[in-house]
Amino acid sequence: MSKFFSEKYSNLTPYTPGEQPQDKKYIKLNTNESPFPPSPIAQRMAREEAGTLQLYSDPEVKLLVRDFAAYYGISEDEVVFSNGSDDVLNFACMAFCDEEHPLVFPVVTYGFYCVFAELNHVPYEEILMNDDFTINVSDYIGIGKNIFIANPNAQTGITLPLSDIEKIVSSNPDNIVMVDEAYVDFGGESAIGLIKKYNNFIVVGTFSKSRSLAGARIGFAIADRELIRDMNTIRYSTNPYNINRMTMQAARGALADDEYFKENCEKIKAIRAYTVCELKKLGFTVTDSKANFILAKSDRVGGKDLYLTLKERGILVRHFETDRLRDYNRITIGSMEQMETLIKVTKEILGERS
Repeated sequence: MSKFFSEKYSNLTPYTPGEQPQDKKYIKLNTNESPFPPSPIAQRMAREEAGTLQLYSDPEVKLLVRDFAAYYGISEDEVVFSNGSDDVLNFACMAFCDEEHPLVFPVVTYGFYCVFAELNHVPYEEILMNDDFTINVSDYIGIGKNIFIANPNAQTGITLPLSDIEKIVSSNPDNIVMVDEAYVDFGGESAIGLIKKYNNFIVVGTFSKSRSLAGARIGFAIADRELIRDMNTIRYSTNPYNINRMTMQAARGALADDEYFKENCEKIKAIRAYTVCELKKLGFTVTDSKANFILAKSDRVGGKDLYLTLKERGILVRHFETDRLRDYNRITIGSMEQMETLIKVTKEILGERS
């Protein structure tokens, strides 16, 4: 870092995004993107909007808010949009967390939670999980701190039932509970309905995964209107034009093409089931994922060894060098053809290690 870098960020460890290598063409199963292109309607609406890019976007995102609220059965003042869900996670951390309102989350989860806490100088605690990567709900009951939980959980894909989410929310009425539902459309149970019942509850989501708009960068938070007003205060104090014109139209098109969205989610579920079955035949241990990825390990090859060997052969998966995860690899569910290739190459690698 330069001598000018502020001392207040001297201990900040930035988030490490998944690899986006350009050296050759890979089967990319490392960043939980959709293998399917955006909806044809989303593509068309984005193209049509390209001719207006000389004009600022609508900071209130009125047309998207209208469509979104109608789709999810909420009021228009119960949603805020952001430049990817990462942005709105940071808004929540800035708006509701400080030294008097610390943050807790599971030790294995989305890596940005601790980054945002450190960035905003918020004390935080990473709560241990069970050996099978499940969350012990009792650890969060009445904890008296702000809580971030990904459901399905990032890295594992394991879900908490809605009844457990409600137990956590109801037992912490003086603190914010935020559930990150980035992967919920692939088999989880959304908690959006709870925002009508609890004024301390936030649901965060994204168009990146199930709606095939990772490159468009659009996320959202749904909550009580007072919480949304707080997050909008942060948004208008940082970047009120955070949703560009083409992205807004692409998101509207994705919402309009509900059949395409649902068909793709069902395809991912089916391909996930196939992949889990084939990996288990090879002796892998695989988490019970309800996301568009799985977490898998083998006793026949180390996690890093498998990751590096797959990469050499043109397949990217995600490997983490943390104590709990270093034996595993996180594998995005791609197209059936991509997953068949993954299984074929993995069989070859295991054969070589025998």
